Amino acid sequence: METIIALASSLGLATATGLNAYLPLLTVSVLSRLGLIQLSEPFDLLAHPITMVVLAVLAIIDFIGDKVPAVDSVLHIIGLVISPIAGAIVALAAAQDVVAIHPAVVAVAAIIAAAGTQSARASIRPAVTAATGGTANSFLSFLEDALSFVLSLLAIFLPILALIIALVLAFVAYRFIRGAVRVWREANLRRNGVSRVP
Repeated sequence: METIIALASSLGLATATGLNAYLPLLTVSVLSRLGLIQLSEPFDLLAHPITMVVLAVLAIIDFIGDKVPAVDSVLHIIGLVISPIAGAIVALAAAQDVVAIHPAVVAVAAIIAAAGTQSARASIRPAVTAATGGTANSFLSFLEDALSFVLSLLAIFLPILALIIALVLAFVAYRFIRGAVRVWREANLRRNGVSRVP
């Protein structure tokens, strides 16, 4: 059971980094600094004051920049690289004391979870921008930030619930992207004079 909880915590945190790469790291950093969680080496560096300041600055830049049109697109492209790395780091920090899970397995699972979430996020945003003329981007960005923070806390304190939420998010993102692709294909076919999708 301890192994399942650790894996759920790791995947919950990794999914949260797909929504915001820096908030889960900062959350773990602050909670460790407050003594609410214990990090072993080398992950105890997350609780170092300099690391905390750097993470806080990056989180603020990302929080503001993601609400600015065009800047958010650049941040999403950068996030395709940063989020999986952050996901692996925070997942390994969460699963560090569980010897039943090989660190490579945790890292690969975290990279997949973070990259998948970030990719879904980067795919959904243009559709929302096109549908609303960009007016919903700030709200969606704030929702992603809030969800990332809440999911980070749940992954640490209620990991099974965090894993369930992460799976629900994956399903919703899959359905949304699948629907968006279908609409896009139908629009292209109509533009080319074809009446329906085969």
